[in-house]
Amino acid sequence: MSFQAYLDNIQAKTGKSPDDFRQIAEQKGFLQNGELKPSVKAGDIVKWLKDDFQLGHGHAMAIYALFKGVKKEGD
Repeated sequence: MSFQAYLDNIQAKTGKSPDDFRQIAEQKGFLQNGELKPSVKAGDIVKWLKDDFQLGHGHAMAIYALFKGVKKEGD
């Protein structure tokens, strides 16, 4: 599955775009000025996305990769 397919599936399941997740993460204190805070670990993001959006581990890690800047939308 391509990275973009992961993002498309996440949006289909949750109704949230990557930008929506960025905004929510900023409100929750995971991001600051659009950047992942150094103290935030992958496990923090995965737990939040599993608990609040019932995402699986792989899909949650895709959102983390976006936040970390490892992957970009369209990859």
